[in-house]
Amino acid sequence: MQHPSRFALLAATACLLLTACGGGGQPHARGPSTPAGVSVQASSATSAHVMWTPDATADGVTGYEIFRAGTKARTVGAGTTMVDIIGLRPSTAYEFTVRAKNAAGRFSPRSRPVRVTLPARVPDDHRAPSRPGDLRVRAGGAHAATLSWTRSTDDVRVTSYDVYQGQSKIHTVGGDLTTARITGLRPATVYTFTVRARDGADNSSAPSGSVDLTTASAPGQGPSTEPTGFRATARTVKGVRSVELSWVPPDTDGEVTGYQMYLDGKLTTTIVWGAAAPQHAATYTFAVREKPGTTYRVKIRAKLPDGNWGTFSAERTVTV
Repeated sequence: MQHPSRFALLAATACLLLTACGGGGQPHARGPSTPAGVSVQASSATSAHVMWTPDATADGVTGYEIFRAGTKARTVGAGTTMVDIIGLRPSTAYEFTVRAKNAAGRFSPRSRPVRVTLPARVPDDHRAPSRPGDLRVRAGGAHAATLSWTRSTDDVRVTSYDVYQGQSKIHTVGGDLTTARITGLRPATVYTFTVRARDGADNSSAPSGSVDLTTASAPGQGPSTEPTGFRATARTVKGVRSVELSWVPPDTDGEVTGYQMYLDGKLTTTIVWGAAAPQHAATYTFAVREKPGTTYRVKIRAKLPDGNWGTFSAERTVTV
């Protein structure tokens, strides 16, 4: 009987000790890469806004941890790349770092520290800044856009501007800036942006006027399929309150016969016509029964000739 050599036994033992013989490894055996593009902006005298760039090649990242001077301040999910840190002290300098965590529980190295000094608190400052004006947007390809607006005024000082996409805050810049570059957008998608000014006492202005942007289609994706010119108008006729929607149907290779309507993010009804569906300008009116002063968020999307649902329209807010 032939016995294995000492060398063969050593090799077999080495293979057992390694995660895989031949150089392979278990998934997520290494930690994720360090978050890049970390920045911090003073939002008010008691809060700071920390942002970072997601790694497009990250494998299995499940969340991020944000540290203030070495102490963990917040934990967020993988889909979040910004966070407000509140409860800070006015006129104080802070240092923040961010690290990623993957599905195996491994962490990336912490990012390089970023520093910010919060402004002083102004006693009895209860007046919000004026709303930003003349909001404009310029597309930057299929994945980015640049917003610009006119400066707000405040009885003390504007410390920051918050950018909203729909009802969600997605970016913050300093009070001395009147532009913001937004990245990570999806191709052939309609976005609705507004901007609010904020002062050192955390008073926020009314939102600016909204501006819509439809990002360019990706190569081979085809034309955009969202209804355009979408509007929502409150009506009251003989005591009956309603909302009138109007839009231009998307340009497709066939007839658009129906639409889904979403109220406050939830599918509410499917709009169809008994006769031929309008192809150049469409309207739809629905009655409301909630108390006066109720505000709705509404958007629609078309059923395309191939049976799929198209891209959502811009989301509109209407008070009845």
